[in-house]
Amino acid sequence: MSIDAAFSSSSLCIVGNINRDIKTSPLRAGEHLFNDGETSVASIAETIGGGGANSACAAAALRAKAAFLGKVGADALGDRLKQTLEQQGIAARLARDRQHPTGSSINLTFDNGHRHFVSCLPNNESLCFDDLDLDVLSGFQHLFRADVWFSKEMLFGGNEKLFQAARHSGLAISVDLNWDPRWSVGSAEEIRARKQAIRAVLPLVTLAHGNARELIEFADAANLETALDRLTDWGVGAVVLHLGAEGAGYFQQGVLEVEPPAPVTARVNATGTGDVLSVCMMLLHHQTEIPIQTKLKLGNTIVAEFIEGKRPMIPAISC
Repeated sequence: MSIDAAFSSSSLCIVGNINRDIKTSPLRAGEHLFNDGETSVASIAETIGGGGANSACAAAALRAKAAFLGKVGADALGDRLKQTLEQQGIAARLARDRQHPTGSSINLTFDNGHRHFVSCLPNNESLCFDDLDLDVLSGFQHLFRADVWFSKEMLFGGNEKLFQAARHSGLAISVDLNWDPRWSVGSAEEIRARKQAIRAVLPLVTLAHGNARELIEFADAANLETALDRLTDWGVGAVVLHLGAEGAGYFQQGVLEVEPPAPVTARVNATGTGDVLSVCMMLLHHQTEIPIQTKLKLGNTIVAEFIEGKRPMIPAISC
């Protein structure tokens, strides 16, 4: 089976963030960034953004059937983002909100491999269950809930309703356990309540996704092994693990399978690799005849081609 054929027979419905991303090429990290002045970079790009919207674009780029459910403001930027999704062949079901404008995120990429996001996302923070067109679900195999931390209404009640609806329609369910912006600034009580809200819905989740640092923090664990055990104890079917330079992993029934990364000769894209890997594993999930190790290898191959710029997946925003 060719790589493209492995994905084109699949379908994925995504619920998550959509916004404008302003991305810098890698810049030198250091104390100079905290002083008055100006720093020049090789390029600055404006693309579609949000983990959910990026994942929908990645699925469509792999020729899978893709839908995106989310919210934008009743503004020109919202119009441009909707048009961008539709130009990629994505079924865009976007609620429009006059009170919460479409947001933007500035993605600072540093030459030491670290990243920092400066974001204002009122449209995503105001997403609620009633904004979602759930009639779309019946035409899909897999639901991906990206960006779970940004909307308080979805976090405390909305996600459970969404997952129950997806289960009723026969979909597998994935959730991205990425970094909660409140973990670094919230009180211990707030952070505990937010983590518990996600832990409570994990029995409905087929696949959880994240990198080692995120999963350890989410599980309040001392190491990755403990975090993975806790996730499955809380009800998750399996975990897709983003391992960066070590490749990709899949944890199920106490066993972790790891596939080393595919070789990369040039680095064009520095962000979004975790989203691409997760999309690959979700699109392949229903193909039970393909071994897990082969799925990981296929995912790593797609990620390497994305990093090298051979597979464009995150489009510029339509004018």
